[in-house]
Amino acid sequence: MAIEGEFDLENRLVAQNEIPEDRDSDNKLRPKTLSDYIGQEKAKDNLSVFIDAAKLRGESLDHVLLYGPPGLGKTTLSYIIASELGVNIRATSGPAIEKPRDLVALLTNLGEGDVLFIDEIHRLSRQVEEILYPAMEDFVIDIIIGQGPSARSIRLPLKHFTLIGATTRAGQLTTPLRDRFGVLLKLELYTPRELTAIVKRSAEILGVSVTEDAALEIASRSRGTPRVANRILRRVSDFALVLADGEITLDVARTALAKLEIDGLGLDNTDRRMLRAIIEYYGGGPVGLETLAATVGEEAITIEDVYEPYLMQIGFLSRTPRGRVATKMAYDHLGLPYRPAKTQSSVFDSDTE
Repeated sequence: MAIEGEFDLENRLVAQNEIPEDRDSDNKLRPKTLSDYIGQEKAKDNLSVFIDAAKLRGESLDHVLLYGPPGLGKTTLSYIIASELGVNIRATSGPAIEKPRDLVALLTNLGEGDVLFIDEIHRLSRQVEEILYPAMEDFVIDIIIGQGPSARSIRLPLKHFTLIGATTRAGQLTTPLRDRFGVLLKLELYTPRELTAIVKRSAEILGVSVTEDAALEIASRSRGTPRVANRILRRVSDFALVLADGEITLDVARTALAKLEIDGLGLDNTDRRMLRAIIEYYGGGPVGLETLAATVGEEAITIEDVYEPYLMQIGFLSRTPRGRVATKMAYDHLGLPYRPAKTQSSVFDSDTE
């Protein structure tokens, strides 16, 4: 049994994860300094102090871990840190560093004080992670030369550097790795007011005219995420160009968002189909993750990382030991009569099937 329609992650405007379309415009819209970076005031204030202190001491900044939901600006903030420090940055990701020698090549090519940014750092292999421990702590790497009884270890010194790790799943970091970060910053979802300011700034950079109330309308449907706000802005500007001589007014924004099937809470057709699958096929739940994944034709990890977080944040979905359950708020939003989740045991209840 599978629900009708395909779940196409790469074409979802409200997907908080990066999609190919984002890569072309991120550099243009990305702020270059802390003063241009909107939101995350607590993190920015603390970071500003740490950067100034490092510069006054003439030392490299302590290693930084940025964590929080996708699309909140962890990569952008990493580039800003390097810019504020006046150093170079090398960017990579956990899955891209397949072997220890890949990491050794990156580390040995860093200059004094440079920044190494590793996105999705929780996905580093254990062998690669072992190389990072002495590099972060003592700025050295241990290399084994030879095999068997003739093998010997050589310790190579590294220039002092700052590692910035970014992750959406801080709980999956090993304790030894997490403990080696001196600065831990959690990025929170943005408020509609902050997103409105981001929409207006992005519109100015893109040469698009947008009214205050239209910017707020876009912001309020952007799931608290700048990446989503900028993506929606670009699509709404297309409608404005064709329908209203390029100006995004409140009416144009609402018309465009209706055609894009993004409702007042930022849910798209994909979100609604998943909620309907839980409600109509499994009586509102509980339904196990693997069963739900098979029903909607998507991988379990994608549902867990991409679709579920926002639905849980707005109170439409809950996780129980026996599976996922749609809440009364989800029924009300979809205009369906509420039926409390069943309590009897069923083959669909297990969340560890």
